[in-house]
Amino acid sequence: MSQAVPVLEMKGISKRFPGVQALAGVDFRLFAGEVHSVMGQNGAGKSTLIKVLTGVHPADSGRILLEGNEIKPSSPLDAQKLGISTVYQEVNLCPNLSVAENICLGRDGAERFGIRWGSMRRKAEALLADLNVRVDVTAPLSSYSIAVQQMCAIARSLSARAKILILDEPTSSLARTR
Repeated sequence: MSQAVPVLEMKGISKRFPGVQALAGVDFRLFAGEVHSVMGQNGAGKSTLIKVLTGVHPADSGRILLEGNEIKPSSPLDAQKLGISTVYQEVNLCPNLSVAENICLGRDGAERFGIRWGSMRRKAEALLADLNVRVDVTAPLSSYSIAVQQMCAIARSLSARAKILILDEPTSSLARTR
């Protein structure tokens, strides 16, 4: 019986900043369908690990394998093209645009000479329905709560057909409830 190849494998990842060893020999494996949570105190290196994986910072040593092939993302855009999508704790969308535009612009719905608005709306509705979110996708993003905006950011990442979806402190901007 053959063992499945991890979707992602980080081997011996180290990263040092002046005066700080942020990561030291980190090993991490992710198989298809798995969900992981990386937890630790402030300054433990969680965000640095994400930034190394997404090309914000190069690793000082170690290897990153995506589906068994070594990768060296040089920027977040490069990582996204490889299938690694990140949703950050701060909602990074355009509040003045509609929900559908935020989810789809630059991805689906655009043609050579314009935008297919109906297609964009249906795509956004379907992505949000998969997340059990039902909103008017033609309304401005700013008309919805931070929680809905965060779900729209997740839907946008999913629209890119990511192999890996990273949520960097996804609940930190949500209000506390009693």
